[in-house]
Amino acid sequence: MSKKRRDIPAFGLPIIETHFHLDYLKDASVGDILQQARDIGVERFMTIAVAPENMETVIKLTEEHSDVFGTLGVHPHDAEKYQPSTGAFIRANCGMDKIVAVGEIGLDYFYDNSDRAVQRTVFAEQLQIAVDTGLPVVIHTREADADTMAILREYAPQMKNKGVVHSFTSGMELAEVAVELGFCLGINGIVTFNKADNVREVVAATPMNQLLLETDSPFLTPVPYRGTENAPKYLPFIAEKIADVKGIDVEEVLRASYDNSLRTFFN
Repeated sequence: MSKKRRDIPAFGLPIIETHFHLDYLKDASVGDILQQARDIGVERFMTIAVAPENMETVIKLTEEHSDVFGTLGVHPHDAEKYQPSTGAFIRANCGMDKIVAVGEIGLDYFYDNSDRAVQRTVFAEQLQIAVDTGLPVVIHTREADADTMAILREYAPQMKNKGVVHSFTSGMELAEVAVELGFCLGINGIVTFNKADNVREVVAATPMNQLLLETDSPFLTPVPYRGTENAPKYLPFIAEKIADVKGIDVEEVLRASYDNSLRTFFN
């Protein structure tokens, strides 16, 4: 751990958790995870689908908790599981009130868990669902900047609502293209990591009105709690680091990111 642990700050302003995996968290009950986050100001939660087998779980969680919303989509790691029936399921349930985006979709050339051509095809098919339904998207991209830019340039002009490139760790060119096309960038605990200068450079260069707060929990726990399971209650540490990088008050970060989240997913 790179810093001494300290209490989680509460700033008295509402926060929206735009990306976490509620069904993956194991260190506390679902009720406790949500309540601990509510206690420090989290007002809404977006739990993210990643594979055909957890989409129904996401829907169930949104039905059980009034402040939990969901997405439906297939992550590039699982692109080879995508079938016509998968796309049909996403389309059939995108009209639900609590489903606010298509995702997590995209490209991952770092792990290459699915064939790259299949990843591109599945990414494009799910972007088309977003075009047809008017929903925004939640995009994962890693080591795939060129193909991500090419595909987004093709589909973004057709999209009523854009969405977010989440857990942004890509290059400045992709950041600039995404912002120009109308997407937000999702910033999580990586921004607090000692070696994440590239992420902090992107944060510094990106307009505050196109940044979103997320944890991606249970992964990527921010300093000073690295080494423990991540959770939405740690969002204030991410907001503090963004404020530090941009040289603004943390309250400004919280107000802007809250407004950005409403505009992107709840308009």
